[in-house]
Amino acid sequence: MLTALRAAAGCSHVAGTTRWCVAGCWCTDGHRLAKDLAATLMAIEEVPDIPMFRRNTAAFVHELPAGALSNVDGASDYVRVQVLTNAGALDRDKQMAVVSRFTGIIAEAADDPTLADRT
Repeated sequence: MLTALRAAAGCSHVAGTTRWCVAGCWCTDGHRLAKDLAATLMAIEEVPDIPMFRRNTAAFVHELPAGALSNVDGASDYVRVQVLTNAGALDRDKQMAVVSRFTGIIAEAADDPTLADRT
């Protein structure tokens, strides 16, 4: 989906976040969560707050059907987050900031502080 967005937008900067979890295990406002994650990524990347970056930094929230997500032990009560950016956009400090801030945002959206241990 990000490749299609890059081609459609015709620009070299596309940053995106994709988040998966099993249905019913998290927040009720996926749109707000997507918007918050995209804005946070843009802030961490320190790109200018201009339309080109605002339109090409996106988050995708995917709620999976029960049974579609599992770790080796069979647990499915956690969240998977994938962040895609252009090469060099996030140095190690920025990568750590993404992990920390996204974990907090997702746990808060789910109203479940224990989710931070499973994100």
